[in-house]
Amino acid sequence: MQPSIGQTIAFATAVCVVSAVAVSSAAVGLKDIQEANKLLDRQSKVLGVAGLVEPGQKLTAEEAQSMFDEYIVTVPVELESGDVAPDVDPVTYDQRAARQDPDRSEQAPPNAAKVSRLPDVGLVYQVVNNGNVDKVILPVEGMGLWSTLYGYIALESDLNEVAGITFYEHGETAGLGGEIDNPRWQALWPGRKIYDDSGEPAIEVIKGAAGPPEQDPYKVDGLAGATLTARGVTNLLHLWLGPDGFGPYLDKYRTGSLSQ
Repeated sequence: MQPSIGQTIAFATAVCVVSAVAVSSAAVGLKDIQEANKLLDRQSKVLGVAGLVEPGQKLTAEEAQSMFDEYIVTVPVELESGDVAPDVDPVTYDQRAARQDPDRSEQAPPNAAKVSRLPDVGLVYQVVNNGNVDKVILPVEGMGLWSTLYGYIALESDLNEVAGITFYEHGETAGLGGEIDNPRWQALWPGRKIYDDSGEPAIEVIKGAAGPPEQDPYKVDGLAGATLTARGVTNLLHLWLGPDGFGPYLDKYRTGSLSQ
């Protein structure tokens, strides 16, 4: 005996409801795990670009948290003034969420990185060793070819020399723009200079090969077949290292006029 149309519809509806509940339950149940994995990845990236973790070295969540607590001081900074934001908890503050919140962000001026909004407060990571700040790490983002590139750039204590660069999220083409993840390409960055004599960001990813840092201090090898991704890296660095990004903070840090 074949089921009636009503029975078929009822069965299909029940299956959809059960499936929806199962998927929702799984999403809720896995949310904490997903957030923990994101935190581990970002902490590992910060530790890696700081030179505290070797390329490819895997850390457990406990190891990453322990190293992060020992060597990294997270400082919330007002982008416009460059001062420390005293009322922002750096542990719970989400810079990306703030950028999407009109109450905690501002419309960005026209920029080649195609960033539409800037958070009022950005997070700076100081690498501390024996009480001294060895490096300063800044979060950076901007459009590549297909996607927004999210990463970190580490500066030496003089704030004009690159210590390292890494990216933790993007959707660029594997083997082309995706080569921004290649440790060999990232290894070309340390020792490059950021600002020219006028104080403007001058570092850039060029087409073709650049010389060593002492020969081409402001230039980094291009990415074969990924001109727009490479240009995106240049654009995002100029934005976040310039006056609309962390430039005011870096200026005050450099001159010792940073408020606490």
